[in-house]
Amino acid sequence: MTTFSELQYLHGFGNEHETEALTGALPQGQFNPQQAPMGLYAEQFSTTAFTAPRHQNRRTWMYRIRPSAAQGDFQPITSDLLRSGPITEVPAPPNLMRWDALAFPEKETDFIDGLITMAANGNLQVQTGSAVHMYLANQDMTDRFFYNADGELMLVPQQGAILAKTELGNLHVSPGEILVIPRGIKFQIQLPEGKARGYICENYGAPFILPERGPVGANGYANDRDFHYPVACFEDIDGEFELVAKFGGNLFRCKLDHSPLDVVAWVGTSAPYKYDLSRFNVINTVSFDHPDPSIFTVLTSQSDTPGVANIDFVIFPPRWMVAENTFRPPWYHRNVMSEFMGLIHGVYDAKEKGFVPGGASLHNCMSPHGPEAEVFEKASAAELEPVRYKDTMAFMFESRFVFAPTRFALESNARQTDYIDCWKGLKKHFNR
Repeated sequence: MTTFSELQYLHGFGNEHETEALTGALPQGQFNPQQAPMGLYAEQFSTTAFTAPRHQNRRTWMYRIRPSAAQGDFQPITSDLLRSGPITEVPAPPNLMRWDALAFPEKETDFIDGLITMAANGNLQVQTGSAVHMYLANQDMTDRFFYNADGELMLVPQQGAILAKTELGNLHVSPGEILVIPRGIKFQIQLPEGKARGYICENYGAPFILPERGPVGANGYANDRDFHYPVACFEDIDGEFELVAKFGGNLFRCKLDHSPLDVVAWVGTSAPYKYDLSRFNVINTVSFDHPDPSIFTVLTSQSDTPGVANIDFVIFPPRWMVAENTFRPPWYHRNVMSEFMGLIHGVYDAKEKGFVPGGASLHNCMSPHGPEAEVFEKASAAELEPVRYKDTMAFMFESRFVFAPTRFALESNARQTDYIDCWKGLKKHFNR
């Protein structure tokens, strides 16, 4: 039996939420009464240390039919093309790299089996850095569930919506939206449209938060109210199920005799959430020059160095470009940060050819990059009238750590080995 609450989505990034699928399932006045309502078990779920400062502390109390300890022993299973940082199977080259969209598998493949790692950095054992995966699935997860003990997961759908059924409720996420699942939350991915492809950032470091606005002031960028959390929804189902865990960079599975999505009520600050990227309030120049891409930061995972992110999630959404006397595409640059980019739909203004929806590019620390030759010539001679970038949604995972590509990424047929040629047409314009 599956029970859904009739409450609406809970709103507000990082706030404490409470929701119950059955009236009276949520205890009042204390979190852990001697006997929880309705014969439920109280279980605390923490994604930060108990002693983290109050404004950073993330924990949720779940009131569930069975505690999570009601499971079998884990046994290792193959990780296929899933990898974790540090990547040591091949040396990380400083080359500029780009890939076409990966093809959907021909055999039946669910979300877990369809995970492919493109690159990773840092070290999951010391909780720094991140990994970038692709997911390609054409089958629902039915009797399987998954959780990741190594890091927080940000899913960026590119083709096909997904239904994330989680311990704390369900979230339907379409291309143009993102889904963030806290470290350790159990979930199942179903495919309302039959198949789905997208990107994943596995964040080993501090949980994603909203970036500070600084001189921008009280408004702009992503707003707290636009983040949506699930309402309580539980399954009371007995049967033969499998729970897959990613732990220490490896996959393990154990048997369950019930669905683990049996949380009837919950209250807390750590829960899955989704965000519609079209709600991002773009801040841009109204005079001259091209601001740094940090103005497009949606979420950030902070490092121990202020202002230098473990990982930033940055988007390049539809917007007006009005800068006067300015070369409008991103300037040529070398950067201490490393950039892994993807394209959800449309065309990215600095790469009009070759950078395709579902594809990716990697520009690592101090590797020079910028507009291709044709884009440079076109932008240098363009009439600088106001221009509306309409059909576009590119994004970037930007990190202080170098992304090491996997052997699969380096040797894949999807890799564009001629990517560097897009800059070969750059002409010498020097005129004394």
